[in-house]
Amino acid sequence: MTDMKPINEMDRCRKWIEDALEYSGGTHTFQDIADGVAEGRMQLWPAPRGCIVTEIVVYPRKKYLNLFLAGGELDQLLDMNESITAWAKQWGCDGGMMSGRSGWKKPLEKLGWKVMHVHYVKELE
Repeated sequence: MTDMKPINEMDRCRKWIEDALEYSGGTHTFQDIADGVAEGRMQLWPAPRGCIVTEIVVYPRKKYLNLFLAGGELDQLLDMNESITAWAKQWGCDGGMMSGRSGWKKPLEKLGWKVMHVHYVKELE
């Protein structure tokens, strides 16, 4: 008998999540994400070579699925578009949104995503 426990998906995806968090401006830690997923406020989309973390954001007139963390191999992440889109529709979302580096523009355009605006940040001291 062994004392080894199986690795859960959060643990398996930790490196990709932490890599993506490097670009988040310090808004979350890995533990914040793990807690959000455990509490059902966030969704973890694990894949063999990457993962995406989402959350539903409700505005007064729209409901969007925010894809706010993605890490791993690009082809793997792009392949998840259809299943995530279908899930968002089932939950009554009007669309999807994401913030990301400019390198996402070209591959996302091929999937029907468009640039709506650019996200600027200024830290206040």
